[in-house]
Amino acid sequence: MRVFVTGGTGTIGSPVLAELLGNGHTVLALARSEASATALSDAGAEVLRGTLSDLDALRDGVRRTDGVIHLAFGHEAATPDALAREIVTETDALATMGHELSGSDRPIVVASGTPWVVGRASTEADPPPTEGPVGGRGRAVLALLDLASQGVRSVAVRIPRTAHDDGNGGFAGVLATTARRTGVAGYPGDGTQRWPAVHARDAAVLFRLALESAPAGTSWHAVDEEGVAVRDIAAVIGRRLGLPVQPVPTAEFGPYGEIFMLDQPASSRHTRDVLGWRTTHPGLLEDLENLCP
Repeated sequence: MRVFVTGGTGTIGSPVLAELLGNGHTVLALARSEASATALSDAGAEVLRGTLSDLDALRDGVRRTDGVIHLAFGHEAATPDALAREIVTETDALATMGHELSGSDRPIVVASGTPWVVGRASTEADPPPTEGPVGGRGRAVLALLDLASQGVRSVAVRIPRTAHDDGNGGFAGVLATTARRTGVAGYPGDGTQRWPAVHARDAAVLFRLALESAPAGTSWHAVDEEGVAVRDIAAVIGRRLGLPVQPVPTAEFGPYGEIFMLDQPASSRHTRDVLGWRTTHPGLLEDLENLCP
């Protein structure tokens, strides 16, 4: 299959490219900079220059390929307004690509986030949040999944709060970045809240499986560990960086602070049973031992 990929140089995007190319697919990858274009080309992908807001480039990418994996998102947004703008950009991009795929029965696999449910681990059957800081993303993904009735094999792969590789990536990566900036390995609240996690290279396998075989309108969980206590994450970061570990105000974590406070374990039992997905890479706390001081 020839696959159009957005976000192909990110923590998850890079292993997704390797997974696709290593399993007989070819890749046309969107690149917003010369550096990204070089990295994608070196990885073995054909490059399409453009950004997520360049809707003509997205249409071109869809027309030239057999399916789409969408991973691009501005997770570096530092303020609520910046996050809201990123969500609007992604919403328009998904609507554009979905419309271009209409009636073709071609797949589009979109990266989403695991939902949270009070009192239990969320499952693949739970809907994404449609209110709050990332509610716009949930609404955009639901709209894409609804295109299953219009001849689009639309699929969501939900990524846990931390998709990690060599100690980098996801919410744990934000904790580490904030620690370096502030001189404190901080965590919000009492730190007992749990975040699900997955190694990025394990997540990449699930994106390929979903592209190849997941039914239209379905959601899947790329979750290895159902929940790791945030205080334990901060403790490893503090030890690796030589910094004190202590609670800090949620404002230290920008627009994601409200989400950081939530206890949000997630299950992947259905995903493993149906798609045969298996994880083989280190868990989060072990992988954080690779964090550079």
